[in-house]
Amino acid sequence: MLTATLEQIQASPRKRTIYVCVILALLAAVLGFKAFRFFAGGLWYGGQTADFAAFHIVAQRIWLGGLDLTYQFASFTEMQMEAAGGATDVMPWTYPPQFDLLVAPLAFLQGWSAYLLFTAVTLAAYLMVLRTVAANNFALVLVVFFPAIAITIAIGQNGLLTGALIGLVCINAERRPVLSGLALGIMVIKPHLAVAAGVYMLLTRRWSAVLSAAIVVITSSLVCTLAFGPQIWVAWLGSIREAASYLEDGRYQLFRMISAYAALYNAGLPAAWAFWGQMVMAALALVAVALAVARGPSPRFALGIVAVASVMISPYAYDYDLPIVGIGLALLLPDLASLASPRERGTIYGLLLLANAYGLLQSARLSAENAHASDLERFMTPAVGGFALMVVLAILAWWLLREAKPAAIRLRGEAA
Repeated sequence: MLTATLEQIQASPRKRTIYVCVILALLAAVLGFKAFRFFAGGLWYGGQTADFAAFHIVAQRIWLGGLDLTYQFASFTEMQMEAAGGATDVMPWTYPPQFDLLVAPLAFLQGWSAYLLFTAVTLAAYLMVLRTVAANNFALVLVVFFPAIAITIAIGQNGLLTGALIGLVCINAERRPVLSGLALGIMVIKPHLAVAAGVYMLLTRRWSAVLSAAIVVITSSLVCTLAFGPQIWVAWLGSIREAASYLEDGRYQLFRMISAYAALYNAGLPAAWAFWGQMVMAALALVAVALAVARGPSPRFALGIVAVASVMISPYAYDYDLPIVGIGLALLLPDLASLASPRERGTIYGLLLLANAYGLLQSARLSAENAHASDLERFMTPAVGGFALMVVLAILAWWLLREAKPAAIRLRGEAA
């Protein structure tokens, strides 16, 4: 039923147009509502805060001084509480200094207008890249990934930006490898999401892409060192160690995470076992990339595997990172008709819908309950998204082993 419903959308130009217009209108409504809400009440309200609030604080600290203090959780907590005027939800700051440079100009705008600019630009970029990759499958991918796109807009996160960058890596991998490498290099802002794409470039010997990515990383690192001082790197590494201890203690919203670590940890495994489970899953994800390069039905399909595997390397991956997987589904769809039965395709669509919607639905449920019950249930709510993605990857790997034939590595003549 799900397969027939979704694929009927892409089969009819009229239905595609209607669904695309409706979804884009809903996304615009979410963006407009949140911008108005932030305009009326600030980035903090009702004890809640958008993730974008942290971006804005860091942007301001770049010009006020003391940027390295944002990488200390205690100091950054004080900054967030001071900006909120009291107790509020807080988040640690573990982004590389390159992301600090990216958000620096936002300090010159008020919170609501900075949010509107950042989110609108990244949303437009993501939708344009996704439309280029998906072509006639654009409506189908939008339906499946609407929840993740919506929650990314609502909290002002950067998942749309990273999704657009990975999309650019895939679009330009063959004909414009230097441009593909530049996009890959910019992914230094969230390097754990670029590992699979980097491995793909090495396996396919795209040395010009590897070189251009390395130039971007090295140059941006030198700029950060000159702008913030060499101590910024010590502060960043310290924040990563501190965040790892918080992850081990389960202090994050693990039910919204989509990693194997979160799924196993919330299922009751000790942190050490969950960590090793994550390492096994990361290894299997990279094996799937290598398998897709060697045996995939097309290079486009291999790049789709790369995008799906990107969010499965690190234990720290949230539902707002799923737009990258949307790029992966768009790349995979042309080959799924020959590789998979309708029931198998429906299973993939259903699992991806579950991973997309689960965190959003659970967040809504917990916010409707009283504060004490919510605090307890956040630790007990299963992290289903991670399990769903693990099954998706297993199905894709099985298809490669079962059906696919060795494929040429080059993408010449293909839309991607």
